[in-house]
Amino acid sequence: MLAFTGIVVSLMQTLIVPLVPLLPRLLDTTAAGASWAVTATLLAAAVATPVMGRLGDMYGKRRMLLVSVALLVAGSVVGALSDSLAPMVVARTLQGLASGVIPLGISIMRDALPAERLGSATATMSASLGVGGALGLPAAALLAERTDWHALFWVSALFGVIALVLVRVLVPESATRTGGRFDLVGAVGLSAALVCLLLVISKGADWGWTSGPALGLAATGAVVLFLWALWELRVPRPLVDLRTTVRRQVLLTNAASMVFGFSMFAMSLVLPQLLQLPTATGYGLGQGLFAVGLVMAPSGLVMMAMAPASARITRAHGPRTTLMVGAGVVALGYGLNMVLLSSLWHLVLVSSVIGAGIGLAYGAMPALIMDAVPVTETGAANSLNTLMRSVGTSVSSAVVGLLLVRLSAPMGTGTVPTLEGFRVVMALGATAALTALAIAAFIPRYRNARTA
Repeated sequence: MLAFTGIVVSLMQTLIVPLVPLLPRLLDTTAAGASWAVTATLLAAAVATPVMGRLGDMYGKRRMLLVSVALLVAGSVVGALSDSLAPMVVARTLQGLASGVIPLGISIMRDALPAERLGSATATMSASLGVGGALGLPAAALLAERTDWHALFWVSALFGVIALVLVRVLVPESATRTGGRFDLVGAVGLSAALVCLLLVISKGADWGWTSGPALGLAATGAVVLFLWALWELRVPRPLVDLRTTVRRQVLLTNAASMVFGFSMFAMSLVLPQLLQLPTATGYGLGQGLFAVGLVMAPSGLVMMAMAPASARITRAHGPRTTLMVGAGVVALGYGLNMVLLSSLWHLVLVSSVIGAGIGLAYGAMPALIMDAVPVTETGAANSLNTLMRSVGTSVSSAVVGLLLVRLSAPMGTGTVPTLEGFRVVMALGATAALTALAIAAFIPRYRNARTA
């Protein structure tokens, strides 16, 4: 049930991908304005993930899970009723605020499940982050092509209501609470810093990386983040316990997660473009968006299928080894992509191999975090780890986008990325995966998540 809820929430990542080129016309706005329908979700997710994790530790993880899913339903309904930019941005913001579901679900599992089931359960929950995104693309493309675009939001609202009811009926509340007062100043400070830094990452290419807004936001974000860290070290009940965060195991796991998030997301940027570019380029496959979704969907299924394998490796050798194996498999997938990119089955194979590596690694990350933090900080610690992955994917989007623009060639009335540009990105993805592997090698050996 929790994994289903995680998949429903992660569907929001790809919900409007089929609509992105059409949004300026559908919402009667400019392309720059329409991009806020995507950016708003990213910013809201970054703010909500650590806040919901901490609130879950303090006031009940199931309660915050229900609040998160309710926000998703509200956002979906607003989106379904939208015909202009402002309500669509509100809708996408509300959907982004539901992103704390996956770390909250992992934390509930730690409190509720016996030790022998915890590994495979948390691996499945963690993998749902990628599964929903992979399966959502073909489903969203099919709905967008065959029905009115508002149906995308009505369907997501329906799934949200189903998840809300089933969580309410089937998922128990955790008795583990930290108590105390919520660190409102810390929440506001971290949110402001994240919004500033992520705005630079997501909008820097449009504004210019050395422009006044980009440099100003970067400087503001850095200063606010520094002041926030000083505050967190002084208050008795911080939003994020930085003393726990700098423990070697937590610090290295979060660092590896961020680099791995960078590597993982490169696939989502390269493969769809290779599939959609016209055959006249000599390397594009000329496919539509629905075909792109069908090619990418197996990777989501493979991620979920790898959850038991991830748990078995973790039981036998520890989650550090599982994370290293997963990173190595992802690097192998990018290596294959550098030579296998001329037909549909090549890209299905590549996305499945990379998906297998993601499934292994995502299953190991919660185990490493829970092994190093007290049960009263599980929600906040897992939320921070999820945030680190999201930061990695955001940086990946900006860097890969910049590289493909720079390594483009004229075609018709515009430019398209060159084959060499795609190969550079694949090499970068492989390098990032191997970097995550190297970082993971320095993580201390596994103890037991139940005794942490």
